[in-house]
Amino acid sequence: MRVLVTGGAGFIGSNLVDRLLAEGHEVAVVDDLSSGDRDNLAEATGTGRLRLHEVDVRDPALVALAAELRPEVVCHLAAQVSVRRSVADPVADASLNVTGTAAVLAAAREGGARKVVFASSVAVYGRPQTIPVPGDAPTDPRSPYAASKLSGETYLSAFRGLYGMEYTTLVLANVYGPRQSPDGEAGVVSIFTDALLAGTPTVVYGDGTQTRDYVYVDDVVEGFVRACGSDGDGRRFNLGTGIQTTDRRLHTLIADAVGAPDKPGFAPPRPGDLPAMAVDPVPAYEGLGWEPRIDLPAGIKLTVEWARSRHR
Repeated sequence: MRVLVTGGAGFIGSNLVDRLLAEGHEVAVVDDLSSGDRDNLAEATGTGRLRLHEVDVRDPALVALAAELRPEVVCHLAAQVSVRRSVADPVADASLNVTGTAAVLAAAREGGARKVVFASSVAVYGRPQTIPVPGDAPTDPRSPYAASKLSGETYLSAFRGLYGMEYTTLVLANVYGPRQSPDGEAGVVSIFTDALLAGTPTVVYGDGTQTRDYVYVDDVVEGFVRACGSDGDGRRFNLGTGIQTTDRRLHTLIADAVGAPDKPGFAPPRPGDLPAMAVDPVPAYEGLGWEPRIDLPAGIKLTVEWARSRHR
């Protein structure tokens, strides 16, 4: 296939690019490098197997680029991903996540794309009534970020109805793994890992009983690859494990993998943080044949090994 990946220099996007290239697909990346890292694509671009287009997805030039590239599938991962930043500046969040998504869909149509695979977030569910959250759970966005992601899903449905362009939405739990930046609120695994490797203090917010659903990046990439086919057209799938892990347990697992003292500091809970979250992955198995294969201890070990080599 010819695949265009927006946000392809980022954490998840660059891992997806590597997998697509390894399978022999033609891949192009659109990323303005505002949060992505050129080094994540250094090997592929250095061999000439990949071309990085430094373009903001809101740039009108994206339409002409898509018309030139003629992708069969567009994997749309470019986004503003900080909940707190969206609260502080909801207009900027909407500009990238709503206007940007509409621009990507328009470009995909102009380029003749058969399908768009969209990265959404568990934030669209708000405070879940049932855990793990089923794929057909009602949405209840509690932040501008969540609202913008849900808006993106609505645009996908509209373009399908208007133009017949297919889509699959993948609702991502807490993704972790190599290349994740510690500079952000969602990357708690990388935050703990970097701090413990450096011997600097770590902080758990609240009493450590808050839970999240952690899914390894290679498993998420597998979901995107499967969604690039015809399976899952017009549907939303949760990509997670369905398993809740407390913040305190997560710290212990990472400290053990690093070989560092398991002695975090504690701070008051942050306003707006959910007490618990996990999503039901069973519909993704039924619709995409997808299931998480790397459990948390194994994924943390791989992440720590990568981070350790980077520190060296």
